[in-house]
This record gives sequence, C-alpha cells and structure tokens, in this order.
Amino acid sequence: MLGLLLLQVLASCLWLGHSEVVNSFDSCPQFFYSGTFPNDALNPNNPARICQRFRNSYHYATLYDRDRRIPVYSAYKYEPGDAKRPPEWWMVEPQLIDKNSLPDMERDWILIEQKKFTLDQIKKSQAILNDYEGLKDLDIGHLSPSGHHFSRESKRASFTFTNVVPLNSTLNNGKWNAYEHKTLPKMTKRCKTTYVITGAVPGNTYVPEERVNRPSHIWSAACCVLDKKPPKAWGAIAENDKNHVEELSLGELEERLTELYGGTVTLFNNACPRKKPRIIIRIASGAFPTYYRIKKSQSGLVWMGP
Repeated sequence: MLGLLLLQVLASCLWLGHSEVVNSFDSCPQFFYSGTFPNDALNPNNPARICQRFRNSYHYATLYDRDRRIPVYSAYKYEPGDAKRPPEWWMVEPQLIDKNSLPDMERDWILIEQKKFTLDQIKKSQAILNDYEGLKDLDIGHLSPSGHHFSRESKRASFTFTNVVPLNSTLNNGKWNAYEHKTLPKMTKRCKTTYVITGAVPGNTYVPEERVNRPSHIWSAACCVLDKKPPKAWGAIAENDKNHVEELSLGELEERLTELYGGTVTLFNNACPRKKPRIIIRIASGAFPTYYRIKKSQSGLVWMGP
C-alpha cells in the first residue's frame, strides 16, 4: 500500500514538472530576474500562466489572457544567436484546451488529424491563424521575438499564438522593429545576462468578429546583469496606432503602466534600478575642476548644474 502511494506521488510530481500551463511560474523561474515575477496588477480576470515548452524544453514564459485571446506579457532571456529563422509554422497550446493534454505546443492541424481535437475546441481556447489573416494595417506582433533567441528550437517556439498580438504594421516594421533589433543590441553589449519582459496593454477594440483584442500599447522592460557592477534597467512603450517608441527608465515605465492598468505595477526585482543613471561631465578650471550633472531628454542633453 505504501509503495503504491509513493508511486502515485512520484507520478504526480513528474506531471507537474513537465506541465506547461501552470498555477504559477515556479516551473520556469529562470526567465525572470532573481526569480521575481511581475506583480498581480497585470493579471487579467481569466489568466493562464504558460511555461512555453517545445521539444521537451522551456524557452520563455507567458501570462495569457484567455478572454481577450492575447498574451499579457512574455518573459525571456535576451540571447540572440546565429541559428536561421525557422519557417513560420504557427502553433497553439494544447493545455489551454484540456489540462490533461499534450505538454508541448503543437500545430493545430496535427491536433485535429492526429489527436482528435476539433477546430472549434481550439478556437474557443485561444487565437488561431484565421484570426490574423486578412487584417488591414495589422501584423502578427511577437512579444518574445524569434530574433532574440539563440537556438533553432527556441526561435521556433516563439511562433505560437499565445505569444503574439495584433500590432500596427507601420509600428511593427518601423520604430518597434528598430528598438528590438538596433536599440536593444546596443543597450545589452556589456550585459552578462539580460532579462526582458514584453507586454501589451488591452485595448477597447477586437479583431476579427470580436475574437482577439487589439492592444492600445506595446511595452518592453529589460534588466541587465553586469559583471562586478550593479544591474542596469530600462523600458520602452509605444501606442499601437503610431510609429513612435518612447524610451524610459524602468521606474518611468512602471509609472506609465500603473496609469494604464489602474493598479501599481512592479515588473522586476528591486535590485533592478528604477532611475536612469546620472551623466557627469568634468570641466577643468585651473586646479579646481567643476563637475556638471546632465540628463537626457527628447530635445537633447539638459544641464542640471554643478
């Protein structure tokens, strides 16, 4: 009897260890700096926490809004690699359909043909490719982009509908693309590890046929671990109908999100600094140099005085 009980406990533990849709992110804390998750201010009414699993490995983590059929955010380590961009074989999350289902993300046609799911079952639980086809001025916008991952498997794992939102085409191919592929690489040059959380603020409209929410904003925050130095952090946010990205301190981004979500937002562990570091300029004046503080603004550098 005791042996049977131990086997049941072991089987339960193994299932939990391989679960993808989880009660908390304790199964994949490695994608959050110091294992600290964003606070509950971002949580939707009907959330799903997903440790994004593909081919037996976790690649990033997503908080998914079941009602709006969009991710709230995806958290990952910024680890760009040379692996080629995989073909766009879009996948869905079986465990959103049935908790006892497959732990790995999979293509919908395989679930239908081989696992006997119906298209209606899949559509009820999450967005599918048909929701994004034929949309005017909107793209499939990744929160955890393929180009920010190292291996071919991780890049492929980014192509799931639990990781994308309807994103303004001009923004997606313009300023947001520049932030993802030009600004972020510059900001992370000296980082030992960079933790990124990218999210979408729910909007007031849906596409198509009232199925998938069109976010009002897209945002991203990063905390960079440096060698033998304190971490540095920053953020960015863009309205989902304008080709403009505002770069902010982490604290400024959290304040902006607090206004948009209507509750105090905390994204990272307190070790990640909320303020931008001050820039100090030394101006020599005889034997007694003067140090001036300056700060960046949209119009350039602003002198703050000695």
